[in-house]
Amino acid sequence: MLELDIVSCSDDTIASDTDGQWQQALSLLSEMWETRFELDAVRCSDWMSSCSECELWQLALALFGKVRDMKQEPQVISYNAGISACKTGVQWQLALSLLSEMRQAQLEPDAASYSDAISACGTSEQWQQALSLLSEMWKVKLETDAISYRAGISACETAVQWQQALSLFCEMREARLEPDVISYNAGVNAWARGKRWQRALLLFSDMRKAKLEPDTISYNAVMSSCNKGRQLPRALSLFSEMRAARLEPDCKISYSAGISACEKGQQWEQAVALLNEMWNAKIVPDVVCYSAGISACSIGRQWQRAVALLSEMCEATLEPDFISSTIQLQRRNQRV
Repeated sequence: MLELDIVSCSDDTIASDTDGQWQQALSLLSEMWETRFELDAVRCSDWMSSCSECELWQLALALFGKVRDMKQEPQVISYNAGISACKTGVQWQLALSLLSEMRQAQLEPDAASYSDAISACGTSEQWQQALSLLSEMWKVKLETDAISYRAGISACETAVQWQQALSLFCEMREARLEPDVISYNAGVNAWARGKRWQRALLLFSDMRKAKLEPDTISYNAVMSSCNKGRQLPRALSLFSEMRAARLEPDCKISYSAGISACEKGQQWEQAVALLNEMWNAKIVPDVVCYSAGISACSIGRQWQRAVALLSEMCEATLEPDFISSTIQLQRRNQRV
């Protein structure tokens, strides 16, 4: 019988799956089961966790199936690794199923079980399920940690349930749990979507007081909030601040927020400058950025520049949207 070294087989498994051949990796692991090596649930759970970290969630769940085939029943650590794989693969229904199966097997889910299940629901915008799991944690007297709250806040924020997200954020603080950057970002986003720009700015300021460094997502959220609140100078100031902090602006959000602020503030020169800056940074502006720039030039009665931007957008093989098409039609009517 072929002798297989567990460490080398594990390395081969990851290498195979990196090429997208996770079925081949599973076949290799199946061969290990047929050797003289004894594999226990703990070792397999460790492999499952490694697979999840590498976003190989199908392989992790296949390994969970192998654990079931073993003589010993899956333990909490195995189920937790399986639920974590569901979180990675955005398989919220399967995560809930595994959580239910744990109870049926008379195993008590721990905080990690719930946190990963809440995260799986959050990434799938199943905010009600996420809140239900949080409530369940309280009922069984499990200590809710920062990860559990963060998952719940993100779930509500993603589903545009901003009031629920902020309620959880306040509860988190009352429980004396320190929010991280992700939690703050979700809170700022929630205020932004609720069109509460003052609150978004206040929370953004609190992040700094907590000695946390805002990232691109933080700036995008607060700039978007200021744009919606017509606080254009603040939005442009934040954009400049983000660049001064050497944070890489996001094409679709950061630049479009900055250019939109220029449009609403009737600052067509700055809008054009930002579009040029994008090209200099080798970032191709999208339709939203171009449309805001074209609209800014139109408001400033800079028709030639508006048409030039429209031509530039077409050369970049971008389809004009309603705004840019309207500008083009207005220009044609002027000629007639």
